[in-house]
Amino acid sequence: MNITHRPQRVRKSKAMRSLVRQTSLQASSLILPVFVKEGIDTPKEIKGMKGVFQHSLASFAIELEIIKKSGIGAVMIFAIPLLRDELGTEAINPNGILNQAVALAKSVAGGDLVIVADLCLDEFTSHGHCGLLDGQGRIDNDRTLEIYQVMAVQLAKSGADILGTSGMMDGQVGAVRSALDLAGFTDTSILAYAAKFASALYGPFRNAVDSALQGDRKSYQEDPANMKDAMREIELDVAEGADIIMVKPGLLYFDVLHAASQFVNLPLATYIVSGEMAMVEYAAENGAIDRRSTIMEIALSAKRAGAQIICTYWALEIAHWLKEEATK
Repeated sequence: MNITHRPQRVRKSKAMRSLVRQTSLQASSLILPVFVKEGIDTPKEIKGMKGVFQHSLASFAIELEIIKKSGIGAVMIFAIPLLRDELGTEAINPNGILNQAVALAKSVAGGDLVIVADLCLDEFTSHGHCGLLDGQGRIDNDRTLEIYQVMAVQLAKSGADILGTSGMMDGQVGAVRSALDLAGFTDTSILAYAAKFASALYGPFRNAVDSALQGDRKSYQEDPANMKDAMREIELDVAEGADIIMVKPGLLYFDVLHAASQFVNLPLATYIVSGEMAMVEYAAENGAIDRRSTIMEIALSAKRAGAQIICTYWALEIAHWLKEEATK
C-alpha cells in the first residue's frame, strides 16, 4: 500500500498521544457550584442531582475544607432563604444567608479558592423570577438593576471575589460595575452570563433552589434558536465592563462558546447545567455509557470549544481523576 499520510502514527502510544495533545484539563480551571440553605441542620440531597446537596452553613464549612484541598479554582455560591417576597428582600439583607455563606467561604478558604457569588433574585423572590415584576406581571428591568447594585456592593463587602450576573437584565453588567466602582470595589470581578439561554435543561436546578417560578423566563433569557442575539449580548457585556464571559448551558451550546472564542479577548466560561448532568447520570446508571470517561470527555470538549473555565457539579471528581491520571 502506497500510503504517505498515516495520521495513526501520532496515536500509536499513550506517550505519543500525550506529546501531541492539543487540549488539556487542569483542576484550577474548574468552578464547583454549591447550595447553602437557611434553616436546615444537615445536608439534603437534591432531587435529580445525584451527589449534590443543599448545605447548612455548618456542613458548608466542612465541605469547604474538602474543596480547598482538591486543587479546583473556585466555588460558586447559591443561597436559599427561609423568607421570600415579591421584591426579593433577603437578597439585600447584609446578614442574609447568601452574605453569610460568602463571608464563611472567604474566611475558611479565601486564600485557596476564588469565591464567586451568584448575583440574581430568583432564589429570593416569591414568584421565582430573576427580577422584579411590574403591575402587569412583566419583568421591570430598570428597577431590578437598582436592587442588583445594592446586592453587588453587599456581596463585595462580604468577600466575594467574583459576582456572577446571571439575571439577564439589560444593562446589568454596567450597572453592577458602576456600583462596585463607586463603592470602592474596583478589584471585584464580574462573571457576565452574557449568553444565558432559556433552556429546558435547568429543571433539576429548580429543585436545588426550591424554585417558586411562575411562568417562564423567555422574555429575558435568550432564545435557543438565535446565535446573533447571543453574540450581541456578549458584545454589550464586554463593553459594559465584564471580566469573564459565560455561555450557559454547556453541551448544547458549545457552538456559541466556540463562536465567542473567535472574537472575545476575555476569559470564557461555560456551565454544564443540572439537566446535562442528569442525562449523563441516568444514562450511566442504566449501563448505557461509562460515567467517568463520559464526564472527562465532556470537560475536555468544553475546553476544546474555547472555555478557559468550566463550572460543573463534577468539579471535585474531575480534579480527583486528574490527580490519578497524573500519577500513572
